[in-house]
Amino acid sequence: MTAQTVTGPVAAEQLGMTLPHEHVVFGYPGYAGDVTLGGFDHAAALASCTQTARALLARGIRTVVDATPNDCGRNPAFLREVSEATGLQILCATGFYYEGEGATTYFKFRASLGDAESEIEELMHREVTEGIAGTGIRAGVIKLASSRDAITPYEQMFFRAAARVQRDTGVPIITHTQEGQQGPQQAELLTSLGADPQRVMIGHMDGNTDPAYHRETLRHGVSIAFDRIGLQGMVGTPTDAERLEVLTTLLGEGHADRLLLSHDSIWHWLGRPLVMPGAVLPAVKDWHPLHVSDDILPELRRRGVTEQQIRQMTLDNPARLFG
Repeated sequence: MTAQTVTGPVAAEQLGMTLPHEHVVFGYPGYAGDVTLGGFDHAAALASCTQTARALLARGIRTVVDATPNDCGRNPAFLREVSEATGLQILCATGFYYEGEGATTYFKFRASLGDAESEIEELMHREVTEGIAGTGIRAGVIKLASSRDAITPYEQMFFRAAARVQRDTGVPIITHTQEGQQGPQQAELLTSLGADPQRVMIGHMDGNTDPAYHRETLRHGVSIAFDRIGLQGMVGTPTDAERLEVLTTLLGEGHADRLLLSHDSIWHWLGRPLVMPGAVLPAVKDWHPLHVSDDILPELRRRGVTEQQIRQMTLDNPARLFG
């Protein structure tokens, strides 16, 4: 039972408190074309990200899963630098973003000429078992994503390929759902393809405030993540207060063994620095990787959530899922 981090395998029991869906560096496809005015300042990014890593460690967080897809600026060598400089354990992903916001042209073009799905499987398998782009760093998770209203044919190629790679290697699968939709459909598709539900985490479930949606997803045996905590009122996200109502409902129903918490925060944006308009600031003021530790866990305790339930969500479930 080991997790594959960017510095090597780690025993599951050594993962400690874990944030299962964050982004150390992230850029929407196209950022590389803005290099004249938005080039990557390696030293500044490293200084900023190591500062964040140390702040997490000071709060007892030992491990972060970097969910950045291949087409959104994933940088395993940089993740290793952050990990080696601080001691924060980081898992790197292999996978691609959903069709609407990913770099879709490459594999769509290849699919028009041949069997792109087999190529995707080969890529994921190589990155999980041998390493990424000559770095020797192996991916510790597969990242999948789907659109709001459907899992498109383009996205289904990645789901099918990922399920086969997981059956062969046991690698965990984590997902992106868009605006609180397609959680049950993702879980049903992956399990129908033979993926191990104990090794699947359906992400961004906190975008939906209907407990029935969560129960329907959990029915497939997967874990679910409330992993956009702090992002409120953008890309279809509810408020934290609404999230916590659903979370405490599910905890009260006995689902603590399959719930995880995170932020989907971005520590360093690739491309030109972002300037947030004043109207957007209230939506993102709590969207940072310390919010769960500093604000959400104390609030859950005030609401009567037990220490055992908190341990289950932050330590035990990640150890089972990623170990």
